Amino acid sequence: QVQLVESGGGLVQAGGSLRLSCAASGRTFSSYAMGWFRQAPGKEREFVAAIGGSGGLKYYADSVKGRFTISRDNAKNTMYLQMNMLKPEDTAVYSCAAHPSYWLVRGANNIDYWGQGTQVTVSS
Repeated sequence: QVQLVESGGGLVQAGGSLRLSCAASGRTFSSYAMGWFRQAPGKEREFVAAIGGSGGLKYYADSVKGRFTISRDNAKNTMYLQMNMLKPEDTAVYSCAAHPSYWLVRGANNIDYWGQGTQVTVSS
């Protein structure tokens, strides 16, 4: 069992930055690939970024590549999403997710564990 708790969301102006955190319970955090997803009102949940268990493998959606950076600190059982140059279209509820496979963590239907989500609102 893995429990995930996100934090760091908020209201920011376009062009600003936010850093999201995802704190995980359990002693096997490093054995899980982790991902970030987001869901805007009236839209389907979409993949944002993924990171392998050791942190060496990373993958981003085209919409955030070059602006967002995913990272993790296994000693702290925490994953991060640094979001820079935010745009109004980045407004969504952001959720973190865990899966044993780096190759499957990008698919929402594959996810074993979800956090409750944190709201990010970018004003124009």
